[in-house]
Amino acid sequence: MIPTVYEDRGPRGQGRYALTESERGHVWGVCAEVDGLFREPKRGTYELFGWVPDGAEVRGWVGSRVWLVPEDSTLDAWLLEDAESLGQHPRTDALVLTGMDDYMSPPEGHRALVRLHDGYRWLGSCREFARVLPDEQATPPLILRGLAPGDRLRRALATGTRRALDLDEAWLEIRDDNGEPLTERLLRPRVRAWRPSSHGPDLIDLELDEELHGPVAGYARPIWDRWLAGLPETPGVWAGLDTRQREAWLELVRERGCRFKHQGQPAGHVYELDGRHITDEPSLFLALGEAVNGPGGYFGGCVDALVDCLRGNFGYTAPATLLWRDAATAREHLSHVLTPEGEPYDLVVLVLEVLVKGGMRVTFT
Repeated sequence: MIPTVYEDRGPRGQGRYALTESERGHVWGVCAEVDGLFREPKRGTYELFGWVPDGAEVRGWVGSRVWLVPEDSTLDAWLLEDAESLGQHPRTDALVLTGMDDYMSPPEGHRALVRLHDGYRWLGSCREFARVLPDEQATPPLILRGLAPGDRLRRALATGTRRALDLDEAWLEIRDDNGEPLTERLLRPRVRAWRPSSHGPDLIDLELDEELHGPVAGYARPIWDRWLAGLPETPGVWAGLDTRQREAWLELVRERGCRFKHQGQPAGHVYELDGRHITDEPSLFLALGEAVNGPGGYFGGCVDALVDCLRGNFGYTAPATLLWRDAATAREHLSHVLTPEGEPYDLVVLVLEVLVKGGMRVTFT
């Protein structure tokens, strides 16, 4: 169980969040609390007509990445992230699926057979699908509560013109209780309103007319609460999480880890990887990151990122040895996974090949 730690109770007080100009790094202001950071992202909804499952009913959370593979092999597979199934549409043969669209999202009006998989197994097929247009909903504002405004922001608010209140492009930088950088979100903020704050004198609540890119969904809130308390002190805190939450944990590990230049161990060092909990792809990289860089450590979040980490600056100096304990668990769960196009491959073997090419000798116990 991950304990809940509220983001406005750290020792940094009002400085947990900083709104920083992206071009020159000027700080518009700092605050302790933000409304609108934790909310459900906008999701696309699809009806899959003529749905035929491959095995068990597809219902509830389906996968972090669900690929729609068209029968026409000249077309690339399409991706829905964080996909959920709402089940069969009443009195129809259609399955209702929601997910986060991206640049590889399904096109409008495709009318041919499509098969679906979640990267591990085939889920089923449909004869065609259609996107359900969502109802128009007002985007909730982002509110920075108890903001200590910088001089430039004070001048912009005093001027009050549309141009002055357009803050162009900025980063919402987020730090943990120890003041260490954790993550950030890119914004194009325009000031909608501001008022005196109940958090203290000379502080304001600043309301931004901004559709936040990458809001934090409810299922990830406990993960963020844990990381806002600081870097984990013991490895494997993520082991009891499901795949969806492990993905959220890995995202924070990645974003935090890429902000630091890690002190590398000397050549010839022996790293120990605890493989007991490697039952899905995120756990493979979480365990590998902790083997190299300790609790909460980062050493790649996918195969391509692992290649980059092996080149240096991420706590590793070649040559070295990786002692992989309980490798059978990973082999059981990850030796038959699927490419976006649905072709099977062995992820464990692929990772081993990458490690060896990077100067990491791997032994098993």
